[in-house]
Amino acid sequence: MVNLQNMLAAVGGSLATVAPEGAVFSSHWPLTAIVLLPLLSFVLCALCAAFGVKSKLPAWITVASLAAAFVFTFLAFRSAGPILGGHGADHAAHAQVHVFDWMNFAWGDTQDSHGVFDADFGFYIDGLTLLWMLFVTGLATLIALYASEYMAHDVGLGYCRFFAAFSLFVLSMSCLVMANNLLLLFFGWEGVGLCSYLLIGYFYKKPAAVAAAKKAFIINRIGDLGLLMGILGVYASFGSVQYDKIFELISKGVDGAGNPLTTSNWVPVILPLLLTAGAFGKSAQLFFYVWLPDAMEGPTPVSALIHAATMVTAGVYLIARMMPLYTIDTAHTILNFVAWGGAITAFWAATIGMAHFDIKRVMGYSTASQLGYMFAGLGTLSSAGGAAHVFSHAFFKATLFLACGAVMHGFAGQLDLRKLSGVRKIKGWGIVAFAMFVGALNLAGFPGLAGFWSKDLILASAFEANPILGWLLLLTAGLTAYYTFRAYFRVFEGPISYEPGEDFHGDAHASHADHGHAEKAHGHDAKSHDAHSKGHDAHAGHAGEFHPHAPGWAINAVLLTLSVGCFAIIPLLALGEHGGWVGHMVGASSAALHGTGEGHGTFLGMDPHKVMYYVSAVVGGLGIIAAFVLHLLGRTTSAHAKADKLEPFLGPLVGWARHKWYVDEFYNMVIRVPLKFMAHVFHGIDQYLVDGLVNLTGFLPKGLGRLIRPTQSGELHGYALGMAGGVAIMILIVMMVAK
Repeated sequence: MVNLQNMLAAVGGSLATVAPEGAVFSSHWPLTAIVLLPLLSFVLCALCAAFGVKSKLPAWITVASLAAAFVFTFLAFRSAGPILGGHGADHAAHAQVHVFDWMNFAWGDTQDSHGVFDADFGFYIDGLTLLWMLFVTGLATLIALYASEYMAHDVGLGYCRFFAAFSLFVLSMSCLVMANNLLLLFFGWEGVGLCSYLLIGYFYKKPAAVAAAKKAFIINRIGDLGLLMGILGVYASFGSVQYDKIFELISKGVDGAGNPLTTSNWVPVILPLLLTAGAFGKSAQLFFYVWLPDAMEGPTPVSALIHAATMVTAGVYLIARMMPLYTIDTAHTILNFVAWGGAITAFWAATIGMAHFDIKRVMGYSTASQLGYMFAGLGTLSSAGGAAHVFSHAFFKATLFLACGAVMHGFAGQLDLRKLSGVRKIKGWGIVAFAMFVGALNLAGFPGLAGFWSKDLILASAFEANPILGWLLLLTAGLTAYYTFRAYFRVFEGPISYEPGEDFHGDAHASHADHGHAEKAHGHDAKSHDAHSKGHDAHAGHAGEFHPHAPGWAINAVLLTLSVGCFAIIPLLALGEHGGWVGHMVGASSAALHGTGEGHGTFLGMDPHKVMYYVSAVVGGLGIIAAFVLHLLGRTTSAHAKADKLEPFLGPLVGWARHKWYVDEFYNMVIRVPLKFMAHVFHGIDQYLVDGLVNLTGFLPKGLGRLIRPTQSGELHGYALGMAGGVAIMILIVMMVAK
């Protein structure tokens, strides 16, 4: 028996003693509030739109609601986290919150478990759940505050629409993570997909944004089909979609009918493969990754929340949650596929990120690459490593995206690193530069920082599982350090030089009027703006009369908080063995913490867990030094750097990488064009053959009626003429027959 008494004492709830198979809260409202608060925010933002509110009220409603949800999550963690962590591997220490009966029905013989479907609306609370909900609600609150300023140019109906979709997304993500069954998880899964579509396509008058939204929606639906089939397969095999029942049967080694799982190829191989298809689609892995970089067409807060910290980690969460199902097969067939899929995606996306000039898209490819690391960690049974990297990545990648967004916001949409330089030296941009630098250090795996500790857990486990896999990920780590600091050195260091982006339509004041309802939308009054403009007269020649506007208090406060957070989480990852506090929360088993447990793989004959800290530090340092030499040392303009001279030696590789290795073109040629051709063929068949036969059937009686209509004119001489003609024809026929 695991005593979880007083788990919710801090939030007014009470608990009964929890048995290994789970428990039910005596009061579900404290944790239910975590879900209800984003729902309340969504409803209030919708009402703001209905009543034509033209202020920042929707933003403050959203920030307040999500902050309250974070407080409830944190208080629940304070009471339950230390107890639940460390026992999640056997799924013994968890608690269930039953909110209300949802999908409960039976058919046939109710004594047969396969004749009953039971999926309550309830929550499964353990260390993994609390870990995810902490950064989902915490980061959502900060990003909503950032968006209150960033989206200020659209105050009115668009502002309400943005924060309504934002709140709905957090609601869906909360249902996905806290669900106690696969059906509720799928409900949240589809909800975040819908909200992603709405938020990516927020600028619905921009064709590129609309195309990106449709691309994300369609590709995710392909993966979601695999997930849905997997859920149906789980029910067919275990007779339930409830986690506790599924995990209990797996621990006993039997399916719902009592048959040993080892005698089936369906359960240990096919079911995990179907779930992996859903996970790869949502988390942009292997064949599905192409939607994620295009999703950068959405507002930057969307990129930070959905495509860095929360939604794209849903696939990682799914596999981590269903890990008992993946480990039924002792050969780890599907986990090996997960590991290799993640490693290949990590390397592939890193090569593209090295060649692109749009700093926001570079971060997009970086996200796909880092997600590959997380899947590689799960595939090598380093649950702690995968979860630790999810946690650290959520902080530093949100920091990077929001820093890039601040640059885009202040430089009229400019994101081309060849047209920006020395931003750190411009007055008012110190916090943005600091945040970008902190995020870049973490992404590059600088020794001692959060990104360093979480990435090394995965690298060590990868070498232990398969040295080739480890070398591929280690090479990717070097490439990551290079392209990360390539972006930082080009944009924030070097000589001061800048050009406005495509959103600039005139002089400084006109630009502000077009994109932020003058100075008011950016948190400036006229006096401060004039002073700011005078401070940049020396640089006015770079772009006519354009003067960049520094971010206001909301953006700066969020960036500073996230930067400090990147340092604050270091002890949570570094103190203790194998993932520290995060490893304790995930509760991975000893074998999972040390890789596959087989111990065959080494790093040049040495224990990877003992030497990887030093190896990855050297590799990351080399990447940073290369970026410094090629993109900062001796650079006198924003447009050119020493790296440009190396391109002729690399032949067509650079061009291929900039064209994303022509994967989109390949998909267009192999999938889209044939499907479009077939659509036209079937359209022709439907229009001319199917519809033609239907139309012919209708035309025949109509034509026959038209043909005989003159015989029924009502004129006697016409009838007489007809009769005479008929008699003549009959006489002629008789004469011919008589001969």
